Amino acid sequence: MHDPIFSKSFTRTQRHRFGAIFLCFIIALAISKPPLHLLSPIGDAVKTQLSINNVGNMLLVDDGGRANIKPIADVNPAEYLQLPSDDAQNKRTSTTISAYSDNGIKMEKKHAIICKNSNYCKIEGDVRIDAKSSTILVATSFANMTKSWCVIEPYPRRGTSRVKKWRVATLEKNDISLPICTQHHTHPSLLFSMGGFTGNYFHDFADILFPLHLTSSQIQKKVQFLATDYKQWWINKFDKILNKLTKHNILDIDRETSQVHCYNELQIGLKFHKELLTLNSSPSMHTFKVLLREAYSLKRERVIRDINVPMPRLMIIDRKRTRVLTNEHQVLRIARKLGFEVVEGVATDLSRFAEAVNSCDVLVGVHGAGLTNMVFLPDNAVVIQVIPFGGVDGFARLDFGNPAKGMNLRYLEYKIRENESSLSRKYSRDHPILRKPELYRNWDQVWSIYLNQQNVSVDLRRFKGILVEALTLLYYK
Repeated sequence: MHDPIFSKSFTRTQRHRFGAIFLCFIIALAISKPPLHLLSPIGDAVKTQLSINNVGNMLLVDDGGRANIKPIADVNPAEYLQLPSDDAQNKRTSTTISAYSDNGIKMEKKHAIICKNSNYCKIEGDVRIDAKSSTILVATSFANMTKSWCVIEPYPRRGTSRVKKWRVATLEKNDISLPICTQHHTHPSLLFSMGGFTGNYFHDFADILFPLHLTSSQIQKKVQFLATDYKQWWINKFDKILNKLTKHNILDIDRETSQVHCYNELQIGLKFHKELLTLNSSPSMHTFKVLLREAYSLKRERVIRDINVPMPRLMIIDRKRTRVLTNEHQVLRIARKLGFEVVEGVATDLSRFAEAVNSCDVLVGVHGAGLTNMVFLPDNAVVIQVIPFGGVDGFARLDFGNPAKGMNLRYLEYKIRENESSLSRKYSRDHPILRKPELYRNWDQVWSIYLNQQNVSVDLRRFKGILVEALTLLYYK
């Protein structure tokens, strides 16, 4: 709304300059805030020794190879923070650039820049992308408007060391420094980073694929994806999903240094609520699962069980390096005695593995990225997460327990006790690692002790009870 007091107190030029300065001040506040969204223990990375080729070739079901991946800051697992909702951020950081005539009448909006935080902006108007300087320029016809700018890191998790930053700036159309468009596009665009923790299977879905669905759903396949920190192996790996999200080829925007791509609408960064969750009813994880079924031609939409139909199918996600279920064979023997058909849980081809998971009624796994494959389960299937000993419970439920409901899955968890952990054979019974795990709260300790050094051997009698509960959920609830 137009404020007449504001109009009378300043000249038109002063008002333009005041508005631009105020925009930068608001966005600077958002950017200068410390990171709110901390990292998940599923191999989250800022510092990693892995080569790109090694990351690209990792097994889909085993994330043990990411044992040396650590976040930059110490993290207390009991204080795992989330980004505030889009609505909450929008109230603090959103702004729209408009102009007013001398008599205080609002003119037609020429462009708009709405930034929810330092990881996401939506821009409408004359948008020009100068890859050479990693700058997104918004050309304005407002006379005497002061140039304003901000920096965006187009990845959901803040403060990562492997995400290229982009500058968003406004510039008058008659400014000689404004680059000339070499390619005009009529379709909307979305610029996002393939950096960050890409290569960890959980983060591939939680940080990129599902947020891409959330961010582009309203414009559906019309949108063109512009990728910074481009990785061709990652596109090859998830091409069937990406082809469902856009009909255009994904542009490696960092290499377009000889071109100036121009759009009328650009989103930079990805919408993100919580791990594999959304606060809105549409789009949702359910719509994303429908998209995945279409992408991989998965046959089963939901589990339909009748007591007269034998052999529900069960898969245990295989792990090779850390958090290994060392008595897996005994667990499978019990499962077979209970009436389960056991499905092999090892694969290197995503399409075939998605089909195998979709054929199952129950998916079992020790906490780790392999449990991300629950996205391929049919509705009403059961997920059993085995939670290692130590202060891992909060992370485990955040990553897989909470999202299960949004996927229309039933969730059970099995908490490892001291005597079921390999740590009980490595440390004396009175050692604080066993007696007082709450003393080991920062990330390096949680990672190196409770995630990277621990294997588990479940109590067969106690775990049989979990399998019986899973059967009950399948047949009677």
